[in-house]
Amino acid sequence: SVCPGDTSVLAGLYGPAEAKISKELPDRAALEVLLRPKVGLPGVLERSREQLLRQTCEAVLLGVLHPRTAISLVLQVLSDAGSLLSCCLNAACMALLDAGLPLAALFCGVTCALQPDGTILLDPTARQEQEARAILTFAIASSNRKVLMATTKGSCSVEEMQQCLAAAQCAASTIFQFYRDSVRRRYSKC
Repeated sequence: SVCPGDTSVLAGLYGPAEAKISKELPDRAALEVLLRPKVGLPGVLERSREQLLRQTCEAVLLGVLHPRTAISLVLQVLSDAGSLLSCCLNAACMALLDAGLPLAALFCGVTCALQPDGTILLDPTARQEQEARAILTFAIASSNRKVLMATTKGSCSVEEMQQCLAAAQCAASTIFQFYRDSVRRRYSKC
């Protein structure tokens, strides 16, 4: 369970397990990502986020080591107070890490809100997202701080996007340190 601020997402990972023949891929594991909203059924927005999450996870997951298998990642939104997609990305990475699946690199999600006056807010609340001129979410890999995924809502210039990316890459260091501390706490209790 990952909780930046008041946003909370619970992640569960199942697999690698035997895949149904219709979903089986001969050269790698088939990754399925399911995003469940807090209430109701998933809609178009959840399906769009599922695709972004799946593509990001596939970019770092070494699925070729588990051909003809299926991996299911289920993300349940417990509360949404802003920066939901980045929280889902962080929960997904922690689930992959905790399950012990082979990864080329870790990744994290960082959301930036570009305010009307041009200031950049990291990890904005839902209210700050509503007031923002643009919302940018990045998935950043731990190796060389490479961008795995970027999505925007609203309008911004190329320079503003580059400034947001630079701020997100700096913030990623804090998240990767949180990952290290979490893993250290979990496995030092043996």
